[in-house]
Amino acid sequence: MTGSGRITIRHGGERDAVHVADLHTESWCTSYRGIVPDEAIGDGLAVQRRELWELRLTVDYGTPENTPVLLIAERAGEPAGFVYLVPQPDGGVLVDNLHVRPGLTGGGIGRELLAAARAEVAARYPGADLYLEVLSANTRAIAFYEREGGVRIRAQEGAFPGGYLLPEYVYAWPAGPGSAPGAATADPARPARPTQPT
Repeated sequence: MTGSGRITIRHGGERDAVHVADLHTESWCTSYRGIVPDEAIGDGLAVQRRELWELRLTVDYGTPENTPVLLIAERAGEPAGFVYLVPQPDGGVLVDNLHVRPGLTGGGIGRELLAAARAEVAARYPGADLYLEVLSANTRAIAFYEREGGVRIRAQEGAFPGGYLLPEYVYAWPAGPGSAPGAATADPARPARPTQPT
């Protein structure tokens, strides 16, 4: 799998755990500073992220349709960003993580990762809607998702380390003929739920 220009996008695996964990930590500490309590991005974050990614990339999820997908964007052979796609029991696919290395944001890497994620979902999980959760205070990310056609479908609370509950939105890219912006609508039967951002 390749991207345009200087960016290459490929599937990730077990050997990428440390690099992805370190990029994830760096992105959290930069992007969430001032948005979440300092305790949520404290000293133990790097260790926790390494343990998380080692587990995620070694566990056996069973069938391919239940197996999450890691896509890594590389620039000059180095990880520049990643997106992690997790199939859900309701048939949707959650963008559990989408991060670009600090210092490289604004250069189109996030756009390429999101486009690759949408293509991956269409090919691997036909008919599945793609969605993600974003803090309502993360206005930069929200502006990006809306530029890329994401539709806000509901508000809820996300749970952060330390027991903090912070307001967030869910954005979706519906599959199929109704995939034009504005096609998704909130599901009143699906209540807001606390989530654990990673």
